[in-house]
Amino acid sequence: MELKRLTNLAALLLACSIPAMADIEGSADHPLLGRFGNATISAYQASNYDAVTLPGGPIESEEEASQLLELEGRITRIGYRLPVENTALEIARNYEAALIGSEFDILLSCAGRSECGAGFRNYVIRSGNVFAKAFDRAAVNDNFRAILATRDDHESRVHIFLFMMEDRANNRTLVRQIVVEGEPLQLGQVSIKDASALQAALDTDGSVIVDGIFFATDSATIEAESAEALEQMAELLRSAPELAVYIVGHTDNQGSLDYNLELSQRRANAVVEALGALDGIDAARLDARGVASLAPIASNAGEAGRAQNRRVELVLQ
Repeated sequence: MELKRLTNLAALLLACSIPAMADIEGSADHPLLGRFGNATISAYQASNYDAVTLPGGPIESEEEASQLLELEGRITRIGYRLPVENTALEIARNYEAALIGSEFDILLSCAGRSECGAGFRNYVIRSGNVFAKAFDRAAVNDNFRAILATRDDHESRVHIFLFMMEDRANNRTLVRQIVVEGEPLQLGQVSIKDASALQAALDTDGSVIVDGIFFATDSATIEAESAEALEQMAELLRSAPELAVYIVGHTDNQGSLDYNLELSQRRANAVVEALGALDGIDAARLDARGVASLAPIASNAGEAGRAQNRRVELVLQ
């Protein structure tokens, strides 16, 4: 049965032919879901572990959206282009048949503002909650359809979201697809740098990211699990009494820059205060600075990258 389900989806639709245009480099169909006809891939993103909030029902406005599914796991986003002669209805009906034939449950199937809601299209294609800006933007119209389907696969649950829209102004039909495989997060991949590792990085690079400093959401309150990382920072300072460092707070780009500058400064201040409360640490050797999202080390387009950008760093004075 599992082989049959994979075969049904991998060979998705009736009109499979060689694409007229090449797929973008590094892209591929998801193993669980093939493409419609002669579609070509124009955008592609794959994450080992990320988060996405998908619409589970009509959305009249983003502020009033209530039927939302907050999902985490392995996420693959694919954008396809097709000739405009392939309508959203034709594509949607083929996808629905393939999904049902592979034992997926259809949680949502809607068309246009009348069924999907006045705010649905903007939530999906413009808000950044579902797809990043790298995906095609279409002319605003009501010729769109959406499908959300799910299936249990062994110990995980798979969700597939499809958004199809006719862009007649540009003579094309666009398909956006997300596959979320609810795999457990692999923990234990980050180890706390000990004092000697912090010193070695400072000697080599003049700065070091301190893993293991956690704050409450949208707050400068340091979480209890940060104790080990704080103690290693303190041990570094005790072992090198002449050392003076900047404690630099970083945020992601969610929210305004002014707010994030203030938040990152408060977080840096909180670390200085926590270190100064430990034995043998003179807080005068520490200078707290907040730089918000001005020095990212990863893309802010997804939660995995934003998590990397929310960090505390030691920089030599």
